[in-house]
Amino acid sequence: MKSRSLPLLFLLLALSSVIVGGAGAQSSADVPAAPASLALVGARIYPGPDALPIFDGTVVVAGGKIVAVGKREEVEVPGGAVVLDCAGLVVTAGFQNSHVHFTEEKWLDAAHQPAARLAEQLSSMLLRHGFTTVVDTASFLDNTVALRDRIESGEVAGPRILTAGAPLYPPRGVPFYLRGTLPAEVLAGLPQPATADEATAVVARNVAGGADIAKLFTGSWVERGRVLPMPAEIAAAGVRAAHGAGKLVFSHASNVAGLEVAIDAGVDVLAHAIDDTRGLTPAHLERMKARNMALVPTLKLFGGDRWLFEIQDFVREYARAGGQILFGTDVGYLTDYDPADELVLMATAGLSWREVLVSLTTAPAARFGESARRGRVAAGMDADLVVLGRDPVLDPRAFADVRYTVRAGRVVHSAAAAR
Repeated sequence: MKSRSLPLLFLLLALSSVIVGGAGAQSSADVPAAPASLALVGARIYPGPDALPIFDGTVVVAGGKIVAVGKREEVEVPGGAVVLDCAGLVVTAGFQNSHVHFTEEKWLDAAHQPAARLAEQLSSMLLRHGFTTVVDTASFLDNTVALRDRIESGEVAGPRILTAGAPLYPPRGVPFYLRGTLPAEVLAGLPQPATADEATAVVARNVAGGADIAKLFTGSWVERGRVLPMPAEIAAAGVRAAHGAGKLVFSHASNVAGLEVAIDAGVDVLAHAIDDTRGLTPAHLERMKARNMALVPTLKLFGGDRWLFEIQDFVREYARAGGQILFGTDVGYLTDYDPADELVLMATAGLSWREVLVSLTTAPAARFGESARRGRVAAGMDADLVVLGRDPVLDPRAFADVRYTVRAGRVVHSAAAAR
């Protein structure tokens, strides 16, 4: 169960009322300007998980888009282009981390923090690991939207952020690991809709505030050893409201009862593998697949759990059934940002390097309806790229050996510059 440390999600709410805003954003970060054109030359290129690699290849980007991909002798590098020598390196599409949080204290007052400080934090947590798009599955919405706006304005180097804002809990269903530590006035403000209309209103409020997805606790650990499921009509109303606004719905389900609520309500993505797998049957996986539900394993979260092998079995069997797997690490809640352990746990659960690459690139692009613009290294796609120091065919940890991260044609992380 998710209780290894106290997330600061709603501490943000408590503190936000006493933050004194400055006169606006402080000194700008040293955001690299996008060159007129950028060429990655000499790499082994994996255009997509299902495509043959291009050896000694070149990728040319301009205007935030990929304009040419091919063997070195087939692709002309424009005069004046900035050239990255990628000999011996590997290029893939930019990665998506489908489960993060901006809930650590260091993100407080993102609207007014020095841009350079935010950029360093974003690099440490995300860019240095190749994440060009991230899904924030719960945070203080206004604060995360302010952070997102500063990134998209070009003031701060960072990934594209898709955010849920405040999650919805069952009535009287705040997890025990929050109830025991947060002030009563903060707990009282957590969304715990008691009716379908209240759930609809919470989702509508989040969407109006800039949320890109909705998050439901369809199963909440209200006590050690006891999960409280969200009432079916409340979950269904939250899903209807989100889908009506064109938004995906993520669920923290916790156990089989919470999973059944999520399946029946039409949730799109399980934000975690369920950590209590007792009672899980092949029929549950069949129903998930029939609902086209995606799964974010977050196996590292359960690394100390005696049920880890059962959780890995759940992930492996769902992948084998053709279920969609999305990569996610729960960083921001977990404070070790290195994704290597998650990659190893996915591999030991039985996922091949290609399946891991799918979970990082083409699957999240498809889930968010963006396959036409991202997820592959091809002409016309967004110039979001990762350059790896080693080939992931040989070792899953290679996906964490990031030498360069390129977002929208800008080099936003260089391992050499970070030394």
